[in-house]
Amino acid sequence: MYAFTYHKPSSVRQAAAMLAKNEDAKLLAGGHTLLPTMKQRLASPSALIDLGAMPELKGIERKGRSVVIGAMTRHGEVAESAVVREAIPGLAELAELIGDPHVRHRGTIGGSVANNDPSADYPAALLALDATVITNKRKIAADEFFQGLFVTALEEGEIVTKVSFPVAQKAAYAKFRNPASRYALAGVFVAKRGSDVRVAVTGASENGVFRWTAAEEALKARFTAKSLEGMAPSPDGMIGDIHADSAYRAHLVGVMARRAVQAATSR
Repeated sequence: MYAFTYHKPSSVRQAAAMLAKNEDAKLLAGGHTLLPTMKQRLASPSALIDLGAMPELKGIERKGRSVVIGAMTRHGEVAESAVVREAIPGLAELAELIGDPHVRHRGTIGGSVANNDPSADYPAALLALDATVITNKRKIAADEFFQGLFVTALEEGEIVTKVSFPVAQKAAYAKFRNPASRYALAGVFVAKRGSDVRVAVTGASENGVFRWTAAEEALKARFTAKSLEGMAPSPDGMIGDIHADSAYRAHLVGVMARRAVQAATSR
């Protein structure tokens, strides 16, 4: 690990000012991606700005027809939250499937969203629930936020502060996990809100999280697992690696989508 300067600001405004003053500085949330890459000397930020001492970035609350979660809220807190379990149980169940207890009690929703790992779970929830990412500068719709592998709409000096999730009538998440890392080989979040149906897929595509529009159209006609029988996205552009080739991943997407719909309709 290369030398760096460590900062622990007490407010978002201070953190933003430090980002502006320190060239190549990085924000530190849970650190599950950043710290290992620094240890391997694959990243060498001049400074780390730790967001862990800011109460304004933590907490979960119900605001009207939405659930708002602070960026530094841990996965375990989302999984155990009575507010989330009552309003969007599928989101709590997603958080409960992330990693292991060590990961869930250190990792944060803001860090996961900003990192946009192609196998991360939260991006699927944001897309399916039509969530809004709130930063220190603006609000960004989930459809505009995720722009490819590890790429988001965040600009220089922009810090994720909250994520706002509209409450869906029906919503659920299903994923096929890598048995070692517990990352999704294919994960599907489905959500129904009024006449709007959204299906988001993570872990499967070379371009990262995406909406499966063919499944959405089928479920708009009838929101039941049977509507997706025999359906799977094209294997073109799907990830192929030692864990699963592209055709198998496409097949898994169809299976996980049906399981998610079944879970959503059985509540």
